Amino acid sequence: MVIKPLADRVLVLVEEAETKSAGGIIIPDTAQEKTQKGKVVAVGPGTEKEKMTVSVGQKIMYDKYAGSQVKIDGKEHLILKVGDVIAVIE
Repeated sequence: MVIKPLADRVLVLVEEAETKSAGGIIIPDTAQEKTQKGKVVAVGPGTEKEKMTVSVGQKIMYDKYAGSQVKIDGKEHLILKVGDVIAVIE
């Protein structure tokens, strides 16, 4: 399935949550934090008010409860507004 974001939206592949702690303890699904990182898969063209500040391939951080969740080919993705992106990870 191909999804192309419109206006000031960004399609992000959600990064998997850590399943082990730094000390090697396995963290159960119920105790895992919702990740706030991902990789930009597609971007919309932007609007006159909101220019696109991210590009395909960049790793980003986004607001914790932002966006709409979608599953594409069995993987979790988010469609967010570019304003919900809070940082680019380099």
